[in-house]
Formats: sequence, C-alpha cells, structure tokens
Amino acid sequence: REAEPPIPFQSIETARISSVIEALELRAAVEIEAAGLAATRRSPAQEQAILERYDELAMLIAEGKPTTAADFAFHLAVADATNNPRFREFLEIMGRNVIPRASLQEGLAERAETGYLEQIQAEHKRIADAISARDEEAARDAVRLHLKGSLERYRQMIRRS
Repeated sequence: REAEPPIPFQSIETARISSVIEALELRAAVEIEAAGLAATRRSPAQEQAILERYDELAMLIAEGKPTTAADFAFHLAVADATNNPRFREFLEIMGRNVIPRASLQEGLAERAETGYLEQIQAEHKRIADAISARDEEAARDAVRLHLKGSLERYRQMIRRS
C-alpha cells in the first residue's frame, strides 16, 4: 500500500530558520492581499473582532504570557474580514506554524529584551488601524511591513548563527 501524500504545509520545520523564511514568503503573498480585501470588505463585527484579538494580544504581552495562539487568532480575524473563506482555510492548513517564534528558542530571550513582542504588536496595530479605516493600500503596506520585517529578523538570526 502506498503512503499517503503529506498534508500541505505540515512539513515546515520550525526549528530550521530557512524553513520559517519559506513559510513567511508564502504568507506574505497571501496575507498582503487579504489585508487589502479586509479593509474594503470588513463588517463592523469583523472590525470589532480584529480589535478584540489585538487587545487580547496586548494583554498577554503585558502579562508576560504566551502569545502564539492569540497572534494566530489575530491573523485569522483579518482573514475572516476578507469575507472569502479560502483565506482562513489557507491559514488553518498552515496551522500555528505560521507563528514560528514559539518554536525558535534560540535568541528568544534576546528578542524579548529588545522589545521584540512590542515591535510585533506595533505592527499589528498598524494592520488593525488600516483595516478599521478602510484604507486598502495602508492595510497591504502594514502587512507587508510586518511580514517582510519578520523575514528580515529571521535572516539576521541566520547570519548570527
């Protein structure tokens, strides 16, 4: 009997920075467009959900608690606001591997000391504000900044190691 083909995106090796970079490049292609669509299509309830996920993430950061699930929920709320279920499906297929920092232990303390989570949250605020303002281009730019910034942060980790 032949082995079942692997489930897409489940082979992301979050312990390997190069694998994380590959996933981030793909996310950028999808999530930049999702943010633009969310800005033009979101309902008031979807806007509220994005802002609530943002606030939840801010609370967890302030309390020093794990943020991976809340970060993923924020990105899912943006995907939902596109009113195209395929965006959510894409993120769900990728799973929480789309938020790799929990698996990349090397350098975690250093990132925390330098305000890493606060920087990520500032990027999330730009995304939420642009979608709330129905500014399609600003939403795309905010996600581009967020994901391309993440790419650069992980590339710096490779150079340091």
